[in-house]
Amino acid sequence: MPQFQPDFMFYLHDVAHLLRIAVDKRARMHDMTRAQWLILLRLYRQPGMSQKELAELLEVEPITVARLVDRLEQRRMVERRADPHDRRIWRLHLLPDAAPLISEIEAERDEIARMVRQGIDAETMAVLVGALQKMKATLCGELRCHRRGEPVRLLAEEPAEEVA
Repeated sequence: MPQFQPDFMFYLHDVAHLLRIAVDKRARMHDMTRAQWLILLRLYRQPGMSQKELAELLEVEPITVARLVDRLEQRRMVERRADPHDRRIWRLHLLPDAAPLISEIEAERDEIARMVRQGIDAETMAVLVGALQKMKATLCGELRCHRRGEPVRLLAEEPAEEVA
């Protein structure tokens, strides 16, 4: 029988899984879901995204995002606005009632990040982040980071600057 060898792929999976659990727990304290938190944070960083764009980021069907947005709309945190160039598309925007929650989400996110980094010095963390960035770049190169002919959007990416 082969000896068990620690496998970094298992560790990556386990850390991602535990992070999801930690975020789920914090989101529930605010009567929300992790997906709703991600929607609010993404709209904070990139106002005017479509439901389709959010669905791709969250890796869910557009109807799932529509339901999540319905709940956020009921809580007066998000509104749908018609796209000025394509009336089939609804653009999503945060409302003022979302601002306090965005601050709380950012604080919770920072706390989770502090917890995860506990006992890891800055140099080790820099090496780890660099390694993760390299892995991501390698995978994007291998997979060409396209789905259905469109570039795949990833959560760790900041939105591209709009070209006038």
